[in-house]
Amino acid sequence: MLRPLPENPRQILLIKAHSAGIGDILRSSAAWAVLKQHWPEAELHLLFLNRWPGYPSEQLIADHHLLSSAHFLPLREGRWGPLRGVGPRAWREIFQQLRALSARIRPDLIIDHEPHGMETGIVARWWRRQSLAPTVGVAQVPGRGWLYDYAGPSLRQYARSRALPQPMDYAERDFAALAALGLARHGQGIVLRETAAGRAWREDWERRHPRAGRVIALNIGCGTPGAALKRPSPAVLATALKELHQRLPHHLLLLGAADEAPINAEFVGLLKALVGNVEHIEDLAGKTSLSELTGVLQRADLVLSSDSGPYHMAVAMGRPTLAYFNFANPEHYHQDAHLKILVGPSASTLFTQLCQILEQNHRATKNLS
Repeated sequence: MLRPLPENPRQILLIKAHSAGIGDILRSSAAWAVLKQHWPEAELHLLFLNRWPGYPSEQLIADHHLLSSAHFLPLREGRWGPLRGVGPRAWREIFQQLRALSARIRPDLIIDHEPHGMETGIVARWWRRQSLAPTVGVAQVPGRGWLYDYAGPSLRQYARSRALPQPMDYAERDFAALAALGLARHGQGIVLRETAAGRAWREDWERRHPRAGRVIALNIGCGTPGAALKRPSPAVLATALKELHQRLPHHLLLLGAADEAPINAEFVGLLKALVGNVEHIEDLAGKTSLSELTGVLQRADLVLSSDSGPYHMAVAMGRPTLAYFNFANPEHYHQDAHLKILVGPSASTLFTQLCQILEQNHRATKNLS
């Protein structure tokens, strides 16, 4: 029986799965923003079925200002009999955790954003039975729409009906489900605010560096397995930043996880060979949490990043960002006035773009003052 949609839902359960990377989850914040604009009083609760439990992104997303709560449930796959997948034992653990959550979250609207796989559909059906709330999903393949009370179009149909380019920006994908509610993106970008931990880090750093002046945050990144192909050329970076330091002196903050410290060290070695003195560089690899990183990004006058987590965070925070891609990857682009994307740039192109962004920001700041 079709359950009616609430006119003003108070508790909305959002179900996601797939990758637990920072950018992958943060892309959903555009949909969260649209939901909050349409129903300002509603509380949003994220339920993420995680094949990679314990990711650093979990705490950052749990602190997101648009979410009332975020819950990450491990989705362990294995082999049971001749099949591979989420077996009976794993499902018993999941349902046990769901029962505990259902005592705290009483949704009157359930949205499954995932177009593929059965796990999120099963969870949506289970919670529908517990809460009597209507479910919304994506009719990605014939028959999938029957799992839900209301279903938005497949991703291909969604993109075609809106004349969106293919491959489609990842942030658009969550709006296929929202189409069933009559909600559209209307250019809404991803969003993130500086956290309390980030503000504390920034204020402490500013006390220790009262004359820091212009600050650039550089995230070479891509230290995770299989991501090396996305890593910018250290030689190109060093050459461009040598020229930039000579023209526009700055304090350079190197970002990254602890295992990316060797990548940063390689870059510093190359830059030192070109400029001699690298006292303007501070390597933060492994020294800040993702929550504290929001303070680093807030302090930066410019963020230069590869296609990795800090890139998405900087864009979501509205910071002036220059994204360095080794190859075209439109699915990972964002449409944002503060963002410039370069694909395989030369050192001279990178230097020119860095100068333009910094000088434009300086003029804008002077006009505001």
